[in-house]
Amino acid sequence: MKTFRYERPADPAAAVTLVAGTPGARYLAGGTNLVDLMKLGVETPELLVDVSRLPFGEVEETDTGGLRIGAAVRGSRLAAHLLVRERYPALSQALLSGASAQLRNAATIGGNLLQRTRCLYFQDVSKPCNKRRPGSGCPAREGAHRDLAVLGASEHCIATNTSDLAVALAALDATVHLTGPAGVRSLPLTDLYRLPGDEPERDTVLRHGELITSVELPPPPHSARSRAPLMVYRKVRDRASYAFALVSVAAVLDVRDAAVHEVRLAFGGLAARPWRAREAEQALQGRPATEEAFVEAVRTELSACRPLRENGYKLALAERLAVAVLADLAGQG
Repeated sequence: MKTFRYERPADPAAAVTLVAGTPGARYLAGGTNLVDLMKLGVETPELLVDVSRLPFGEVEETDTGGLRIGAAVRGSRLAAHLLVRERYPALSQALLSGASAQLRNAATIGGNLLQRTRCLYFQDVSKPCNKRRPGSGCPAREGAHRDLAVLGASEHCIATNTSDLAVALAALDATVHLTGPAGVRSLPLTDLYRLPGDEPERDTVLRHGELITSVELPPPPHSARSRAPLMVYRKVRDRASYAFALVSVAAVLDVRDAAVHEVRLAFGGLAARPWRAREAEQALQGRPATEEAFVEAVRTELSACRPLRENGYKLALAERLAVAVLADLAGQG
């Protein structure tokens, strides 16, 4: 690990000033991803700015009945929070399936959203990687890509986003609040992430120095027959615990009079960002809540998939998982 400077600012403005004024600076919160990458030599920051003790550690109900989650809230605390378990169970499920208890105790919500890909070539500094060193190539396309992207990839990069939390938040219409050198701004969580295109080194639209301060959720939808929101996060992985998703699905479904009144669907493990299934949602709106309709809608969404030699299995896996999740929710509703 290379030598670096460490600062612990007293307030958000000081933190932003420190990072914005140093090209090689990084924010440090839980450190569960950044420190690992520093040990591997993938990240070599000259300055770490510790934001873990800034006043972003609360979970608060909004005036509209939604939820505002501070970026410094730890994963374990959010997963166990009563309002999350009652109103947004898919969010709790995603957090509990995303890491070991020790990591959830350390990792923050803001850091979780910004974790880097686990592509083997990105983490191995002896190998080329356009995400780590632009222009060096993407050996994953011809090499080991079983876990990598089938949607939204480019010839320059086929890495996937690995955040379970981000998939659940995408299906919940979350908004991300930021502060930076140019002031504060907000954007839908789905707009935070970039597809690789010809700049795979840029995971997000964050400007240098911008800091996630909170994530806001709108009030949860409720079904006509139940006060409880009908939503779920489900994940398929190689082993039962502490593994990244091969495919995951977050879904919210409201069925009324046997037809789809409202649906939100997001996939993980398929792309460089959580993939909000807008085409499938549009295809299902107002349709009978049947397995046949779910299959047709999901296949429409997945028709854009461009698998490579080893990851074509993800298409069938994603279809079956999404259809099973929607069918289960429809039965409950």
